[in-house]
Amino acid sequence: MNVSPQSVVSADPYAAAQDAAVRLRELTGAERHDVALVMGSGWVPAADALGETVAEFAVTELPGSPAPAVAGHAGKIRSVRIPGSDGSGDKRALIFLGRNHYYEGHGVATVVHGVRTAAAAGCKTIVLTNGCGGLRQGWVPGQPVLISDHINLTADSPIVGANFVDLTDLYSKRLRELCREVDPSLDEAVYVQFRGPHYETPAEVNMARVIGGELVGMSTTLEAIAAREAGAEVLGISLVTNLAAGMTGEPLNHEEVLEAGKASAERMGALLGKVLERI
Repeated sequence: MNVSPQSVVSADPYAAAQDAAVRLRELTGAERHDVALVMGSGWVPAADALGETVAEFAVTELPGSPAPAVAGHAGKIRSVRIPGSDGSGDKRALIFLGRNHYYEGHGVATVVHGVRTAAAAGCKTIVLTNGCGGLRQGWVPGQPVLISDHINLTADSPIVGANFVDLTDLYSKRLRELCREVDPSLDEAVYVQFRGPHYETPAEVNMARVIGGELVGMSTTLEAIAAREAGAEVLGISLVTNLAAGMTGEPLNHEEVLEAGKASAERMGALLGKVLERI
């Protein structure tokens, strides 16, 4: 795989995030941002409903950020102005339209580079979204589910050295309750990240269920860990884009994931917009 020297994270990923944050300020004209959102598969259309776009540029404009390799991940970053609902004034949101996945082979530091850059740019809240398989009977494609906890099956961590970060309440209960104020119908569940890029087998889906998972996908957990290490409050929202392998007897495909996201874009944008106003 040929990768530009400017698109890989340096030996010091924390210094690389600081460097990228400096470049981010130059590109956006904003000294700091308040909240960051990582938009997963099927979520990109929802970004249009979040506020006034002040700046937009390719993710590759930031040092250490290769372009995403997955269809449905636009590879752009937006700086968006969001009006405050509590009289506190406008907020600035940093929206990553797509992400780098662990299976793309750039290394875990690159996977979490966007989150670390956002934290270095001042973001105290990180919202992580994804498209995933749902394991609960009754869920339908296009349904949003709050992540209450996760199981990381990548056998990797973004944390460097003997830095023992507490993940007890990784996915903020406060932010989940805030989401349910906006939409009381929201379910919550445990998310399980597999390495990918192949979809899970029915036996692996059954294993995920046995160990306590009801959402399965290929992203999010490593970013959440890095966000917590950086001191940010984390909100995770999955979009159930398909029922997991073995539940319907039908094969899985990425086009199904993207179509479910498009069909739910209006609801997702409205939900995130109202939540961001309150954060």
